[in-house]
Amino acid sequence: RILSSFSGKLCQLFQKSSVPVASICTRPLKIILHDFPGGSEAFELLARFCYNKGKMHMIPSNVCLLHWAATFMEMKEEVHSNNLIEQTERSLRGVAYWNWAENLVALKQCQELIPAATSSGILQKIIDSMLLKITSNSESSPSNSSPESSVRLSCDTKSSELSKNSGRVWWFEDLHVFNSKIIGKMVIAMVNHKFDHLILSRFLFGYLKSQLASSTPTEKLEATETVVNLLSLLEKSSVSSKGLFAILRMTSGLAMDKSCRDKLVAMIGSRLDQASLDNLLLPAPTGMGSLYDVNLVLRFLKSFLGGDEVSPAELKKVGFLMDKYIAEVAPDSCLKPSKFAALVRALPDSARESYDEIYRALDMYLQ
Repeated sequence: RILSSFSGKLCQLFQKSSVPVASICTRPLKIILHDFPGGSEAFELLARFCYNKGKMHMIPSNVCLLHWAATFMEMKEEVHSNNLIEQTERSLRGVAYWNWAENLVALKQCQELIPAATSSGILQKIIDSMLLKITSNSESSPSNSSPESSVRLSCDTKSSELSKNSGRVWWFEDLHVFNSKIIGKMVIAMVNHKFDHLILSRFLFGYLKSQLASSTPTEKLEATETVVNLLSLLEKSSVSSKGLFAILRMTSGLAMDKSCRDKLVAMIGSRLDQASLDNLLLPAPTGMGSLYDVNLVLRFLKSFLGGDEVSPAELKKVGFLMDKYIAEVAPDSCLKPSKFAALVRALPDSARESYDEIYRALDMYLQ
């Protein structure tokens, strides 16, 4: 009876029930609430609110759960004047005043309930609040307390208070604990707010490295695809060729989505003038026969030539690189003549001062 006096969902449930209302309070009644947001923790908070006559001290660590639970249970003004939805909405207007640690706690809860967090607009409010703190404290620690609460960071990560001279931005490690869905929304918001793309690139490479070291295969795949898609949104000059090759090597065993792998190959190809010979000496997939993945290098070349306008200096740099690569793969007796010829013909004549290196490689190949 106490719970139903605040909840429209329970009121409707009891009205439809074949059990007489008078009997509800005198005999056990089993109610199953499927997909209740926040589980037992949120339901306990909701019950406390009801049994405390519609009063609850709301803080950043409980207001999100309370709001989602209240929405699910239809605890609105039409049911009770002292309703939980209105109280949580009023409290959530102060998200911008929460400190960094309080935002992290709330974001952790959003991660567990992304559909509810997104539809309610809470996730976006928290992200906006965090972006404001990042931009206003870009060279300081986020440890200042909010005047409204003394809640401390309870996420399973060490403090992100780093030395200014460490070469790392203070918020990097705090965000490494979140899944790829949260990171995707966070970084897209950062791009829209004109964050430095070089910093975002460094963050994404570090985030993926941490995920590949400790996550499940499914989480690794999701993190890789998310990071590749996000890196493709950044300025070309902010994303290093070395980092992209590292992703390619570290994720060789993952069943990455074809469109995502194509995007990674295209990004590497567009920066081929930054690559080294070691970068290109990628082992061939099982069953291909040859030692090195020549097909992949040909795809890099296609992306390099088909992208933005290539300067003469960049073209000659790639020409020099390809001469070294062709010389390296030429001794492979399993390399098909058609593939050797494709490597030689891939670049225009203007990429080379002479064909001396190609003739030497051809001699090695024929031997």
